[in-house]
Amino acid sequence: MAFKCELCDKKPKSGNNVSHANNRTRRVFNPNLQTVRAIIGGAHKRIRVCTRCLRSGLVTKAV
Repeated sequence: MAFKCELCDKKPKSGNNVSHANNRTRRVFNPNLQTVRAIIGGAHKRIRVCTRCLRSGLVTKAV
């Protein structure tokens, strides 16, 4: 399973670690994904979504 939000397709981004001596090494910024039990098409399903989608109400959580 890819490290990606299933609703908005947010994926890892790449960038640099920057030290005090301004040395730069590559790093990865991963999205904050949460496994949530949601209602998809009338059925309960476990999906991995980012916290931005959860907070904005794009996910209907199953109780």
